[in-house]
Amino acid sequence: MIEIKKQSLSETFSVYFDRRMLRILLLGAISGFPWVLIGSSLSLWLKEEGLSRSTIGWAGLIFGVYAFNYLWAPLIDRLQIPYLTKKLGHRRGWIVLMQTAILISLVIWSLINPTENLALLITVGLIIAIASATQDITVDALRIEQIGEHEGKSMAAGAAMAVVGWWSGYKLGGVIALFTAEYFQNIGIANYWQLTFLILGIVIILMNIGLMFVHETQSNSRKDNQKKTDQLIQNKIGSKNFIAHIIAWISGTLGGPIISFFKKNGFSIALGILAFVFLFKIGEAFLGRMSIVFYKEIGFSKGDIAIYSKTLGWITTVIFTLLGGLFVIRSGVLKAMFLAGILMAATNLLFTALAWTGKSEWLFAVAVIFDDIAAAFATVAFVAFISLLVDRTYTATQYALLASIGTAGRTTLASSSGALVDWLNGDWGTFFILTAIMVIPSLICLWVIKDKLKLSEK
Repeated sequence: MIEIKKQSLSETFSVYFDRRMLRILLLGAISGFPWVLIGSSLSLWLKEEGLSRSTIGWAGLIFGVYAFNYLWAPLIDRLQIPYLTKKLGHRRGWIVLMQTAILISLVIWSLINPTENLALLITVGLIIAIASATQDITVDALRIEQIGEHEGKSMAAGAAMAVVGWWSGYKLGGVIALFTAEYFQNIGIANYWQLTFLILGIVIILMNIGLMFVHETQSNSRKDNQKKTDQLIQNKIGSKNFIAHIIAWISGTLGGPIISFFKKNGFSIALGILAFVFLFKIGEAFLGRMSIVFYKEIGFSKGDIAIYSKTLGWITTVIFTLLGGLFVIRSGVLKAMFLAGILMAATNLLFTALAWTGKSEWLFAVAVIFDDIAAAFATVAFVAFISLLVDRTYTATQYALLASIGTAGRTTLASSSGALVDWLNGDWGTFFILTAIMVIPSLICLWVIKDKLKLSEK
């Protein structure tokens, strides 16, 4: 069981004033911003070009790479980037390289006509997704490594700040994208989305400048522990030649993180953790994938969406993410996740009310506010949960593995969201009811394993 040391509210809140939290905030924004590009911006771009809901939904399969970034995470943990690693550090070097790839992709998007080059457009979107998923590996590792291994309170606060940063990058990036696109459209620019992506490229550049102020600790302990694992494997092989060394390196790089995870938790509990992580946010993903299409169909303009879903949603998310972090610190990550799951299911039903009553700005605002409250609590608890599970020897790989499995449920299954709406003949109300029901299996799974989880919060 998890033991929580009770503190006054002011003592608990003071953890947010740690300088490291500001760095984590920026890292979160760097991680969240690319989702604006391949999420709401791409979906609305395709919608306004006349593509079907099903096509937009299936285009979201590019998010699937987030579900598999753990496959190359071991290489990100160990391989150094020529020049960049020496100048910027191991983690920051990888981030800058991936940000550069995203920037180049935006320039290419600015030259594409979607109806004539849909395959190329999706391919470039896939490149953005791969670069974003790759940078997430090292962003999460750098974020976790900002906090000491036994600083449980700071880890929970760091999780909250990472979520605030992620949603800031996503929401405020969405505001910039939507208002910019609407402005260019209103002044008569035909390729307004293409020009918008160039403006978003400037945001990428500014984020890279900010990254230079994020401290990266130069420590040899991770390398030393990885080498020890390699040496143990090489001793098992019983040979010290070059081939044995290569085999040991590959085995240690790929197998070490997985073996460590199952050894720490036990086989059955480890499987239970993976099942919970996979199922937890499926309903939220189904809703999120189709939400902007729903807003457009029900009659809201890009400006309305920017104000209610992005700006108002960002403010709500920031406030309740910080409160959610306090709840995690004072009550424990498991209680927070049960509460968040119930909230996610309940708030999805507000969108059912909006679908059945028709366009209503006040109901839209209420639905967005409560949906973001639920998402804030859920994400803080989830990030803190998996951050407390990782072995610092394999920070990037184990976090990427758990986050990827969570993303797998949200991306692979949610890609059928548009097809589900079509199958329901556009019955958005029933669709949102189904997204509420989707959270139940994950909560059952968590209830089964909750008493056997090896977590320590101080």
